[in-house]
Amino acid sequence: MKSKQLKLGAATLGTGAVLAMGAIGVVSGVSSAQDEPPKPPSPEITLGETTTSTTAPTEPETPVATPEVTAEPAPTA
Repeated sequence: MKSKQLKLGAATLGTGAVLAMGAIGVVSGVSSAQDEPPKPPSPEITLGETTTSTTAPTEPETPVATPEVTAEPAPTA
């Protein structure tokens, strides 16, 4: 009997908490949407005079690295 009362009390508290959170969410969402001032138009984005374009070199500046092989072949049986 005591277990049923405990479960009923926990369910009642949980339901009340969910309802309270929902009400707070609705109230805060409505008030923040009304208090927000309109945003000014953003300025147009342009490239300045300092931009430069270059082409990539035809050959890499450093040669490809080739490691020195020091391992011996595996023995065959």
